Amino acid sequence: MSQWRDQKNEQARARLLKAMPPIFPMAVSVHAFGRSLIPPLPRLAVASYWRAHPVRADRLSRALAQRSGAPEGWTWRLSTAPKSGLPMSFRVPPAPYRESALTRGAGHCCVCGQPVFKFGWHRDLWGDGKPNTRARWHACCVEAWRLWLAPTAQAKVLRRLQKRKCPETGTRLLRAAEVDHRTPLFEVWRDHRDVKWPALLAYWGFPNLQAINRASHLSKSAAEAAGRATRRASAAETILT
Repeated sequence: MSQWRDQKNEQARARLLKAMPPIFPMAVSVHAFGRSLIPPLPRLAVASYWRAHPVRADRLSRALAQRSGAPEGWTWRLSTAPKSGLPMSFRVPPAPYRESALTRGAGHCCVCGQPVFKFGWHRDLWGDGKPNTRARWHACCVEAWRLWLAPTAQAKVLRRLQKRKCPETGTRLLRAAEVDHRTPLFEVWRDHRDVKWPALLAYWGFPNLQAINRASHLSKSAAEAAGRATRRASAAETILT
């Protein structure tokens, strides 16, 4: 196995060095050559770098969205028509530049709206001012979007960030700890939908995520469900009276 890996890495290293331009993100190079299996192409090296740094990807993607800002007149809406580009559930983060009517087209990221450069990078390191017209995603925004849609994959990262402590009880996190949104997404849709974009995105990112023990998660979910039921009953009673 070791011989096979050494041989593959030797081939991948040679291929990566040949394909890598003179100007290339140093952090990505260090990461790529330090992997147990070296990615053979610059594009794969960039993607691997952001997969290894989801917290950084989340923060950067939201910062890029802040630079773009929301299009004039845009509001967070849901739709039942898939081709509209609008999310069909409040569990999908709002992304105005993914909407058919607001997309900025090739060469611009459909998540944050900023130009995309070589290898999906977010800055024009090469100084030619030309976005990559074949790209519609930043590599960092790909990883951020994965996080926002499926945060459970980052349980290990959250355990490390929380120093293995459950924020609900203060006790040690167990191996079966689960990922939870501190502010539930249904509350975000109900109470915070008027928050300016892209500040809304923080509710899907690491600022609103926590790893908690299963028993605490069950108790929290039950309390949230009871609160929703009480609110619905109060609203129905108000309508009847």
